[in-house]
Amino acid sequence: MGNRGKVSPTVYVSVDVEADGPIPGPYSMLSFGAVVAGWHDAAGFRRAGAWSAGFYRELRPISAEYDPEALAVSGLDRAALVAGGTEPGAAMRAFAAWVEQVRTGPDGGRYRPVMVGYPAAYDWQFLYWYLIRYAGSSPFGHSGCLDVKTLYAARTGLPLAGIGKRSMPPELLPDLPHTHHALDDAREQAVLFANIWEWAGVTAVPE
Repeated sequence: MGNRGKVSPTVYVSVDVEADGPIPGPYSMLSFGAVVAGWHDAAGFRRAGAWSAGFYRELRPISAEYDPEALAVSGLDRAALVAGGTEPGAAMRAFAAWVEQVRTGPDGGRYRPVMVGYPAAYDWQFLYWYLIRYAGSSPFGHSGCLDVKTLYAARTGLPLAGIGKRSMPPELLPDLPHTHHALDDAREQAVLFANIWEWAGVTAVPE
């Protein structure tokens, strides 16, 4: 009862993952990008804007197995990554250190990190698995993730099934390209997340 009104200041970290298959372990995360999307505390939500920091790494694959269709999406050269990609342990430790840095907001306060994904179910499984496997822990804990599609469903009152960017009002969509470069897509996703969060909102009507 005493903790019901307690506010835990949160920093939202938009993460995009490019991988060569559907699950981590048998398949590899080839690259990932992250940016700060915004901060949320008792005063409300504030988008990151120009202050937004960024992190990007291309990783050495962890197995010989891959799905050619998944690999083609990223456009990354797998052979080049085998030869010169960042060792996964080094990449995940550097990322955890970066998250620790961005926990300090522009106001000097300390914020709890929450990963934002679109869809979070895919990106989170790779990010969390790699953090635990190669860094030993996750700065987001075991469940600190938020799905952008779920946020939109909650704002509109629509069922989650069938929601996509094409069903969203044009004013919510970022004026940024979706390039399948992980850092570009993390930035685009951060803007979409902030737009939805700040949206005055109307209950959308399915076509």
